[in-house]
Amino acid sequence: MTTDDARPAGDLPARALDTTAERPWPVRLLSSKIAEYVARMAPVWVEGQVVQLNRRPGSGIAFLTLRDTDADMSLPVSMPAGVLAAATTSVQEGAHVVVHAKPVFWTKRGTLQLNADAVRAIGVGELLARIEHLKRVLAAEGLFDADRKVALPFLPRVVGLVCGRESKAEHDVVVNAQARWPQVEFVIREVAVQGVGAVAQVSAAIAELDARPDVEVIVVARGGGAVEDLLPFSNETLVRGAAACRTPLVSAIGHETDTPLLDLVADYRASTPTDAAKRIVPDVGEERARLTQARSRMRAALTHRVVREQAGLEALRSRPVLARPETLVDVREHDVHRARDTARRALDLLLSRAAGQTERLAAQVRALSPAATLERGYAVVQRGDGAVVRDPAEVRDGDPLRVRVALGELHATVAPTTARRTSAAAG
Repeated sequence: MTTDDARPAGDLPARALDTTAERPWPVRLLSSKIAEYVARMAPVWVEGQVVQLNRRPGSGIAFLTLRDTDADMSLPVSMPAGVLAAATTSVQEGAHVVVHAKPVFWTKRGTLQLNADAVRAIGVGELLARIEHLKRVLAAEGLFDADRKVALPFLPRVVGLVCGRESKAEHDVVVNAQARWPQVEFVIREVAVQGVGAVAQVSAAIAELDARPDVEVIVVARGGGAVEDLLPFSNETLVRGAAACRTPLVSAIGHETDTPLLDLVADYRASTPTDAAKRIVPDVGEERARLTQARSRMRAALTHRVVREQAGLEALRSRPVLARPETLVDVREHDVHRARDTARRALDLLLSRAAGQTERLAAQVRALSPAATLERGYAVVQRGDGAVVRDPAEVRDGDPLRVRVALGELHATVAPTTARRTSAAAG
């Protein structure tokens, strides 16, 4: 008999919070309490992806594992085989379903299980409607905006490639890219590109390549397939992870008509993996041809420019002014001489006119000058105080006089007889 068996049930704590190292719950009690708690849960509709479907022949019970489409979580599910067979759409591994189940906790194994009584496969139409709803939500958040997209590098040295294991898409990208530019290097991550693990593996591969500083562009490539096969590339978790990628991302999923949400959030959407190879690296042959063509065009343009400038120089050199430059000086010299002669004649004419006018004015001045009268023999008699004598009565006998003639002055004295004779003559 064990210690737990010997301990009365009344001695055990009633609640988990009351347990201690000295008073623990036995496993059977904890398991039973978990089972009681789970049993109180109501039946619930659960959505997930079917993996590990097990239908045993002759068994009335079918078992499957229901896995979350976004996270690495799963739960075992059991249901009557008739319920699985009665589903309107055949349920296969990889199918998206919703089940109506009651959680059950098995105390002996300590496991949780869902006992389902109904299963319903999610049709393609409903899946597409969900994708369309998610598309509107992500577009409203701006994840598809053109200004978020990053330009691809012209010539990446290292390209990260996320693809299926030994897939045709990997061959198309690598072979076509190296055919165009043999020096390009690839860092390849082979992952599941459909099924349960696709979302987690593709997202992890993108994050890993984005963290590498040597990877300059990332390509996510997958060949064509049914709508259900391409669903992981419209998964919200994967799309948001691609949107958070800082390295330029190229989406090459399916055929040209396929448009998963990864195409909308990627920096460049390639119609096929081959198209992605043509986009991420240039064609070395085409680039060499373009260089040759550009070099020829530049040489032709330069030659044409030189010939044109040379012809212009020849035309300038053939002009008379350059052939005999002194011609221009000769013409100007003639103009200067003519202008000088004209100016000289005009100046001479002005001087002649001015000289004539000066002579006339001088003659007039001489004719009107008192000096001219004196030259004719006249004299001016002035008293000692300088007053001009006009009347003999203005002087007395013995007054000094100054007589001014043309060539000088004479000094005289008034004589008595002269004064009387002059006075009598005046009377």
